[in-house]
Amino acid sequence: MSSYGMPKQRILVAGGAGFLGTRLCEVLLDQGHEVICVDNFITGRHENTERFMNNSRYSVLHHDIINPISLDVNPTQIYNLACAASPPHYQADPIHTLRTCVEGSLNLLELGKRSGARVLLASTSEVYGDPQVHPQSESYRGNVNSVGVRSCYDEGKRCAETLFSDYGRQKQVVIKIARIFNTYGPGMSETDGRVVSNFICQALRGEDLTVYGDGTQTRSLCYVDDMIDGLMRLMNSPESFKGPVNLGNPQEVTVLQLAELVRQLTKADAGVEFKPLPADDPTRRCPDIQLAHRHLAWQPTTHLTTGLLRTIAYFRELLQASSQEAASRPTDIHNDIARSL
Repeated sequence: MSSYGMPKQRILVAGGAGFLGTRLCEVLLDQGHEVICVDNFITGRHENTERFMNNSRYSVLHHDIINPISLDVNPTQIYNLACAASPPHYQADPIHTLRTCVEGSLNLLELGKRSGARVLLASTSEVYGDPQVHPQSESYRGNVNSVGVRSCYDEGKRCAETLFSDYGRQKQVVIKIARIFNTYGPGMSETDGRVVSNFICQALRGEDLTVYGDGTQTRSLCYVDDMIDGLMRLMNSPESFKGPVNLGNPQEVTVLQLAELVRQLTKADAGVEFKPLPADDPTRRCPDIQLAHRHLAWQPTTHLTTGLLRTIAYFRELLQASSQEAASRPTDIHNDIARSL
């Protein structure tokens, strides 16, 4: 990835132990920047940080951003990626999810104001709710259920966008807002709960693939490296361009088409199990990325098949390692014998 001609920065990545955050930290370190990873490790994973610990330009702060942040050094850039993004995770503690979106954003914006840092919000396509306009452009104001089971995330991100916009207008903080559409790739958790990780892990385990609803709903899947490139282009764009800007793949695929593609690529002998569609699950999701193309010269370049093959290889290795680890553990009967000695 290009470094965009930028001088070396001290960059804080909130949510830096998560899926996107880990890959962002990796790219920033490769470009020679200093990186401060901030994470509460509720969904972020400690093993994601371990590979960087020998790098003197990398540090980890175990901290929940719903609490004010105090640092000994001032960052020059702040990425706010600190919120669970998959429905099973953000619905597990909806009040904390909402506080992360709102209070967490407020604390990072205050840090940005004190330090003079640019602050980027990883918002989401969920701000469009179950859209009635296709594809979704940034001018579309959405169709969100403010009291539904997903609203802690949807409305939390909408409120965060408001906070960022007001800090930009009233307090002269340089802000950037990215609306991220479905992203996948190596580094996802096997318990992520989103469609790509679900399908791949089920296929590799020889299980039927779970399709919610009739499978005709669409998703637009962007490979992780393309997304990181878009986020960095936005962060380093001219101050006048604040967003919000859609970042995602404009190529729609139905859930059933994705299931069939995963079955083909994994060579899995698996069927499809249909289950009821969860409440407020969007039926179509597709970004209009003209703004990103015009202002950031950005568009995704990784073909879905290529990205899925890389992701399948990652999950195959991950599941094999988990299986070997489980096999090396003593069985319950061995534990019982050991305890009796």
